[in-house]
Amino acid sequence: MIVYEYPFNERIRTLLRLEDLYEKFTFFLYQQHPQQHHVALSTIFEMLEVAGRADLKSDLLQELERQKQTLLGFKSNPNVEAERLDSVLTEVDRVSAALVAAQGKTGQHIRDNEWLMSIRGRTIIPGGACEFDLPSYYAWQQHSVERRFADIANWFAPLAPLFDAIGIVLRLLRESGRAATIIAQGGSYQQMLQGKVYQMLRLSIDESLGAIPEISANKYMLWVRFTSQDGDMKPKPTENDVPFELTLCSF
Repeated sequence: MIVYEYPFNERIRTLLRLEDLYEKFTFFLYQQHPQQHHVALSTIFEMLEVAGRADLKSDLLQELERQKQTLLGFKSNPNVEAERLDSVLTEVDRVSAALVAAQGKTGQHIRDNEWLMSIRGRTIIPGGACEFDLPSYYAWQQHSVERRFADIANWFAPLAPLFDAIGIVLRLLRESGRAATIIAQGGSYQQMLQGKVYQMLRLSIDESLGAIPEISANKYMLWVRFTSQDGDMKPKPTENDVPFELTLCSF
């Protein structure tokens, strides 16, 4: 199954973009070639661009506190597994405390590092990080895998609490919905939302169907139109019925 996610607002869109960057960063950090570590470092620079909103940290802290209060409300529910609930509450407290302890503006330690900022400035230019442009960076790339890994991990470390918070917020959001099996008649599906506020849509589809969802939504209605790719990879509308699973997620 392939899972597609569609954010209903700018806040969730930002979190999903940062999560995507974090997954890319983690993959390339654990590789060995200097060019792969270059991608990992460049991805940190991209994170700073996306996470530059001053209110992101406070938004996450507020959301974690709101989730904590909601979870505490389940304490007296006999149908809730107490051990698992306590584990989630402990995780929320730990992540919140680490985020509060993270001083200053997100990524300020990178902005205060003139050498890293010089690299960031050159990576914006296509091919701008060549050895003749940045000889000191080229020399750093010749260091051992272990040293490069340690340096990049150290530069990322102050950002870790932010991404821990993003991870738990998105996890709780994804777990808030229930999947419904739906058939898109003639490759198209519409659903009235009756003004109910959702944060994110998750759509799961069998990869073998070769159907690609194009999604649009607002607080009143959502539309899903399935397409397929022909020989030149240009999407074209699918006329067949398409079965899929739809999950609407909301805190």
